[in-house]
Amino acid sequence: MAELDRTDSREGGEDEEDVDDFNYKTVKDAVLFAIDVSPSMLTVPSNSGSKKADRDSPASAALKCAYHLMQQRIISNPNDMIGILLFGTERSKVQEGDDNASKGGLAYPHCYLLTDLDIPDASGVKALKSLVEGDEEAWELLKPSTEPVSMTNVLFCANQVFARRAPNFTSRRLFLVTDNDDPHATEKALRSAAAVRAKDLYDLGVTIELFPISRPEHDFDRSKFYNDIIYQASPTDPEAPAPISGATKASSSGDGIGLLKSLLSSIRSKAVVRRALFSNLPFEIGPDFKISVKGYILFKRQEPARSCYIWLNGEKAQIAKGISTQTGGEDSRPIEKAEVKKAFKFGGEHVLFTKEETAALRNFGDPVIRIIGFKPIAMLPIWASLKPATFIYPSEEDYVGSTRVFSALHRKLLRDEKMGVAWFIARKNAAPVIAAILPGAERLGEQEEQVIPPGMWIIPIPYADDIRQNPETTLVRSPDSLVDMMRTIIGQLQLPKARYAPEKYSNPALQWHYRILQALALEEDLPEKPEDNTIPKYRQIEKRAGEYILDWGHELETQYRAWRKSAGTMGLGSKRAAEDETLNLPKRAKTAPHSLKDHDMRDVWQNQLFAKINVAQLKEWLVSKGIDTGAKKKPELIQAVEEYFEKK
Repeated sequence: MAELDRTDSREGGEDEEDVDDFNYKTVKDAVLFAIDVSPSMLTVPSNSGSKKADRDSPASAALKCAYHLMQQRIISNPNDMIGILLFGTERSKVQEGDDNASKGGLAYPHCYLLTDLDIPDASGVKALKSLVEGDEEAWELLKPSTEPVSMTNVLFCANQVFARRAPNFTSRRLFLVTDNDDPHATEKALRSAAAVRAKDLYDLGVTIELFPISRPEHDFDRSKFYNDIIYQASPTDPEAPAPISGATKASSSGDGIGLLKSLLSSIRSKAVVRRALFSNLPFEIGPDFKISVKGYILFKRQEPARSCYIWLNGEKAQIAKGISTQTGGEDSRPIEKAEVKKAFKFGGEHVLFTKEETAALRNFGDPVIRIIGFKPIAMLPIWASLKPATFIYPSEEDYVGSTRVFSALHRKLLRDEKMGVAWFIARKNAAPVIAAILPGAERLGEQEEQVIPPGMWIIPIPYADDIRQNPETTLVRSPDSLVDMMRTIIGQLQLPKARYAPEKYSNPALQWHYRILQALALEEDLPEKPEDNTIPKYRQIEKRAGEYILDWGHELETQYRAWRKSAGTMGLGSKRAAEDETLNLPKRAKTAPHSLKDHDMRDVWQNQLFAKINVAQLKEWLVSKGIDTGAKKKPELIQAVEEYFEKK
């Protein structure tokens, strides 16, 4: 492997811990799709002539979902693993080289490992694409067995795949897609054995996510079998083996329902693993009263990232490993770590600090979330949100009973519309912040899938040093008639359900980047233009609010002419009016500024034109009213003028 030397003048050492709030812990994720291959799963819905009718069988739609997810992960999460296990097939294979007569086929009958659990590569994606497009091999593989498949074998097979391919992964999940809500209706022993195998998976840290499919003549009923297999966590259940995740609504396979779209939406909501910002952080609710919580960044800006550097000067391309070297002096010789001292510039000089003194400067105590009081949520202004909020959820690892206490506090804050005010240190050597702790209710999507889980949010709020003075602006207030007409326009252009849904609008620049990479890696035709859902729908805007916008424009012209006429009667010159259409206040003189009359100052106050007059004019007018100006600055003088007119 080639090594590239790279000089770097940045100061720092290994003893300094990165305090970037976006530096969350990397989580390796392994996802295994288990797709039922039964006659009903292979049945294509009848063609009813509807444009929204399904065109795919449930099994085909599930394979396309796996293909889409694999396309995403191969670029955006190159270290994650994905596999596909078909069950209920006539053929059986669990490992490479297995077949019906081999050991793997006998151990797990009617289980076919279509794609082994591994990091997806271009060849694997191409093979799955050909299968999804329905070649001859697909018909051979997707041939259902005449014998029923045992869910015990399916779950045990998945267990072995995870143990063999991803034994040390932090996140391991089994995505189960089926339309059979009671596979062992008359066999109690097999039902019990399947429940035991499911418990074994959960004990190993594997989470089972069910994606049920309802048929036109039959709605999927979880209570018949899968309530014993799928563990649904609750905030009041500390024994639950997985974080809160709402049950996925059954997708319908029938006329008028987009099965593929429904499945994609459900799987997308489960596909992204939670990334931990911190784990088992003490949450101090009162003196000697602590629980432990985990913190997650649920909203984070995504950008195209280069995963590695490539060295192309050799016989073949190699991954380059970069190193940093500190240099100094005229000869730019390498500097040893022991030669470097840290300093801060103060009063034009550098003040040196030892390693211990620097560590003491950065140490504000151990990481903690300490509640120091409670306030109404209404007291938190919207501008107080400086950084992305951190989602916290209880952990039972350090303090048993944390979930129950966290749930009780969460419900109390929600019911009383209160928030906690806390002293928050996220990590060792991190700067402390004052934060608001807001309770958050669960939010579901259109398919009843969980979009936002229930929990609490830590929102850092600003110190006094972080707040800046608003800039001086010239404000002309709009008349009520214009405001009322614009209110009608806004009402016509309301988003669905009166809220912005970010999951519906992908970043066009990011998706274009990934689409080009995908085309190059899979040897596909390069796309001509990006798909941009953020472009306004001009035809719909014209249809819904076109007439209202034209009427508002006419009213604006009328009101502008009236305002200009009224401004002209107050001494607005013709040339000045043509240039900036503002009040013609007395021009500033370098030596003796013109005095302002009472009606001039009232016009300045009503139209917020304080930027047009200077401090001397303000002081002269205030002194004439008997108001002390002293050593006040312009903002304070403006406030005195406003208080004078507000009292009158």
